[in-house]
Amino acid sequence: MHRTPNPNPNPNPNPNPKAPFSTPFMRIFAIVLTVIVAGILFMVYAKPQQVAPYLISANRTMAGLQAEHMSLPPHELHYLHGGQGEAVVLLHGIFAEKDHWVDFARPLTAHYQVFVPDLPGFGESSRLDDQRYDYATQVLRLKTWLDAPGLKRVHLAGSSMGGTLAALYAMQYPDQVASVAFIGAPHGIRSPVRSEMDALIDSGKSPLIVRNEHEFTKMMEFVFTQQPYLPYPILHMTQVQAISNAESNLRLWRAQLTDRYLLDSRIAQLTQPSLLLWGESDRLFHVSGVTAWQQKLPASRVQVLKEIGHLPMMEAPKQSAQVYREFLMSLANTHGRT
Repeated sequence: MHRTPNPNPNPNPNPNPKAPFSTPFMRIFAIVLTVIVAGILFMVYAKPQQVAPYLISANRTMAGLQAEHMSLPPHELHYLHGGQGEAVVLLHGIFAEKDHWVDFARPLTAHYQVFVPDLPGFGESSRLDDQRYDYATQVLRLKTWLDAPGLKRVHLAGSSMGGTLAALYAMQYPDQVASVAFIGAPHGIRSPVRSEMDALIDSGKSPLIVRNEHEFTKMMEFVFTQQPYLPYPILHMTQVQAISNAESNLRLWRAQLTDRYLLDSRIAQLTQPSLLLWGESDRLFHVSGVTAWQQKLPASRVQVLKEIGHLPMMEAPKQSAQVYREFLMSLANTHGRT
């Protein structure tokens, strides 16, 4: 028997499906969602300094860290703390602050008890016009802070100024320090090849002091090779703080320059196991400093990080944290065999 072809080959039993958002409910939902997204974007860009604390707090929580503070007369010291196990203390560099370590600390808090201070004079901690913030004074303050919770033995890791402070502390209180790690080149090593920052300092400039938006942008380009993603509210807040603290920062900068190569003559005295991560593209401290370092401290473990600038814990937090954790684990294995 002859069959007449179906004039409508579409097997869909509903020949007139409704378009998305065609029902009143879906149209209302789309409008509400649009209003919410618009409101969030308005807050992010119109009131960034109100949004930034919530973003910072969320990032800390995801890393297993919480904000704490204590009195360190005449200062109030703020720090992050989280995790369990052996104590690891992370020390930031000049004009930096504790939250620069959060992404680096994220894989550590599952295995170690992590402490990350805003050193006196920086971040949320007090900065007082009548106080000194040289290395010798900061070592004593760090000692008081570490003794408060009864930390008898810690692993110290630092970036730039923080690395130098960690080394000096380890030399002065060797029994309290199990290891020292330099996450990025420390301040105070004389490199065979003069760095870009050396040249700027020698010409009378202060490349890390910013007084306007343009100088802030140039400083960020100078410090980072691969600038990490920072949400606009946090980037804006950082810029505002850097500009408003320009004169005060200049005082600290000049004080630190009075002993420009402090660590160079002393690093050979470091007796604890040590790790050095140096960014190959660091414009502040030239990578040729690795050669000088290895001559002075041949037992130190050294790794040059390709296409990384001055702050590996921000540019490559996962990579640098993995190397650091492997270093700590190797110390634990060595201790277990002895």
